[in-house]
Amino acid sequence: MFIKITRSGPRQYLQLVEAYRDTAGKAKHRTLATLGRLDQIADHLDSVIAGLLKASGRDPDLLSAAEPVIEFESARALGDVWALQELWQTLGFGELRRIFKKTRHTTDVEALLRVMVFNRLCDPESKLGVLRWLETVTLPGVDTQAVTHQQLLRSMDALIDHQAAVDAVVAGLLRPLIDQNLSAVFYDMTTIRPRRGAVHSRRRYPQVRDGQRGIDRPPVHAGRRANE
Repeated sequence: MFIKITRSGPRQYLQLVEAYRDTAGKAKHRTLATLGRLDQIADHLDSVIAGLLKASGRDPDLLSAAEPVIEFESARALGDVWALQELWQTLGFGELRRIFKKTRHTTDVEALLRVMVFNRLCDPESKLGVLRWLETVTLPGVDTQAVTHQQLLRSMDALIDHQAAVDAVVAGLLRPLIDQNLSAVFYDMTTIRPRRGAVHSRRRYPQVRDGQRGIDRPPVHAGRRANE
């Protein structure tokens, strides 16, 4: 059943209508009651509704209840960090956890390093920016609300303190991906110009990528390769 407003000339009437199907299955409406002219009963609608609520066993005070406050929150991102999480585990970088288990650190250093790596790939930020980024994502296996700025800094200290062990693990994981017969190699190169106090060479170098000429220090080329 539902309420329907019908017109008859300039007047409007309020009717209680029921929807049903006839023997042929066709949807139809039939009027159960005419409640009156809308302009005449408008002031009494609240009491009518309250009476209907009471008859149905509901609280009539619902009519005077304050409207609920509705707040909308943005959805947290999951797809990119989920894909990175699967890639991290597939490549075996979870092995870094056993290095830091032997240390005095009480926090999960491997998880926090994973957080910073994922942030660098998804939305590069500073350490404080990482905390803001964590408010927008759902990271599997990490309590994002419990991560602090101090924990991120201590994780970086732990990485530096155990750099040799970390390098050995990473090299062991990545070497099988590189030391193989390749049908094609894609090599990406960039130029790095380190600063130093003394100039040990008088040679002049040609124009480099940023357009500067006459550099008195040799550029360093860093590259990477990937299989086909």
